[in-house]
Amino acid sequence: MDWIEKLSMRLGWRKYAALVRQDLRETYSRDLHKWLIVAPVMGVLIGLLIALIAQIILKWTWPPMLRFCLAHPLWIVPIVTSGFVVAGLIMQYATPNPNEHSTEEIVHAYHERQGAVEMRPFIPKLLAAIATVGAGGSAALEGPSIYGGGATGSWLWTKMQKFGIEVRDRRIMLISGAAAGMAAVFRAPLTGLVFALEMPYKDDLAHEALLPSLIASVVSYITMAFFLGAQPLFDFHSSSSFSGRDLLWSAALGAGIGLIAMTFDITFRRLRQFMIRCKLPHWIKMAAGGIATGLCGLAFLEIFRGQLIPLGPNYEAVPEILQHAHGSLELLTFGVLKLAATLCSLCVGGVSAMFVPLFLSGSSFGVAFAQSIVHSPSVDLYAAVGMAAFIAAGYKAPLTSVVFVAEATGGHSFIIPSLIGAAVAYAVSGEASVSSAQRLHEIVEIAELSNARVDDAMQREFVAANASATASEFVEFAGPILTHATYPVVRDGKVFGTVSPAAIRRALQSGRADEPIESLCDPQPRALPTGATLMDALRILTHPDPPPLLLIVSMDGNLEGVLTKTDILIALSKSALVF
Repeated sequence: MDWIEKLSMRLGWRKYAALVRQDLRETYSRDLHKWLIVAPVMGVLIGLLIALIAQIILKWTWPPMLRFCLAHPLWIVPIVTSGFVVAGLIMQYATPNPNEHSTEEIVHAYHERQGAVEMRPFIPKLLAAIATVGAGGSAALEGPSIYGGGATGSWLWTKMQKFGIEVRDRRIMLISGAAAGMAAVFRAPLTGLVFALEMPYKDDLAHEALLPSLIASVVSYITMAFFLGAQPLFDFHSSSSFSGRDLLWSAALGAGIGLIAMTFDITFRRLRQFMIRCKLPHWIKMAAGGIATGLCGLAFLEIFRGQLIPLGPNYEAVPEILQHAHGSLELLTFGVLKLAATLCSLCVGGVSAMFVPLFLSGSSFGVAFAQSIVHSPSVDLYAAVGMAAFIAAGYKAPLTSVVFVAEATGGHSFIIPSLIGAAVAYAVSGEASVSSAQRLHEIVEIAELSNARVDDAMQREFVAANASATASEFVEFAGPILTHATYPVVRDGKVFGTVSPAAIRRALQSGRADEPIESLCDPQPRALPTGATLMDALRILTHPDPPPLLLIVSMDGNLEGVLTKTDILIALSKSALVF
């Protein structure tokens, strides 16, 4: 800003220079121009990645598999099971946690890890997703696309510090990458943008990621379109008008699908938690899921021989349902078995997500509703309403559902009925959601916490356990009472995990006093990097399942301090904040 002051002195306007400088500082206070460089880079890289994944699954893997399964139905079960076993083995032996992947990992990283994603299992997780979906799992490409995009954005944060990227920007780059992945895979940039902003919350938006998500989504879409074309993913022959009667029936369809989605959401969450707690090896759970998924596809083909099958990415099923005659019973059976196959595929740990299965089931229910209850020739309209309603109720993403119907189907005239169906389904389904990592809404921003760093409030003197020390040695060092709720565990100064007094006492009481601390600790502690804000810390410490303390870690992994809610309150009191 020195040029402003020099020019003002020459022209005799020196008294206005301070005002001009203040206005410019306020105008560019958020440093948004950095995203004009960072976001396009994200968009290009993610667009190329998603184009490759789409090519592998939609061109090389699933089409020949689909033709073979339709011609030889008895091979469905062994083929799907084989793919699931491969995915299970990859996840069990090539990733640190086989139950963490896809959309849930990105949402969890956004809320709990300041946007950080472990990159070592990046390629194995994408390969497991290709094995899951390409072999016939009832899922689609949005899982690896959101994960691949989000992880790429998080990784780029470590490479682009020279462009003014801050610690808190990693969460923004994570969400922007997820938006770019979603925009590319559905060839729908606005859908990618809105879904990524809605994804972390049930009743809120990730507002801070708006601009970079918008830029990254558009660039990713353009990159993807260069290779696979820009036409809508599904071609609806939409009508230009609808009646008031259609709006009433759209609300009724939304209510019905809201109840179905609520039941599905709760069932999925219960079964998923049961399978996570199950002690069987991951690949065995996947094998069981593959058998059950294959049986869903085989059962449908045994009842209704044709081109429909409730397996795989199923993009071909939408034009099949809309452009060919199918009875209502067949469509209802398809929707039910599609949901059942999705439960079997993803509850056991299949690596993907269920955006496509939900809207596909919604479209089949919508067409059956139009044929059997409304007796309307506008089956496209009710298919679109069913799609929007199921996405809104399943993912708690009502805006995404309507935008997706408009972009991916080309059916812009369906927006009003879809809005009504989505709103009713969202309300009827209540707080039920397929995502366990979603939060209801963002906590209120406190300016003093957003401007203060964890470095300023953390405790620099603390008791830590050496990973190689035994339980008895640590008790001798820390004292028999073990007054803290948890203790950091370090190895060579670097964070290794945390250990609870309860775990140590159990080891002592069971005669395992010589057991090393590293076998008793939690290897995935809640941590934040130095430079993170106290607002970031508060988000984690106010989680429904909060940790007793946060570990503050340097960029090279060294433990620098610990932070608790009390430390945050002390920092607030020092800033003289009055509630």
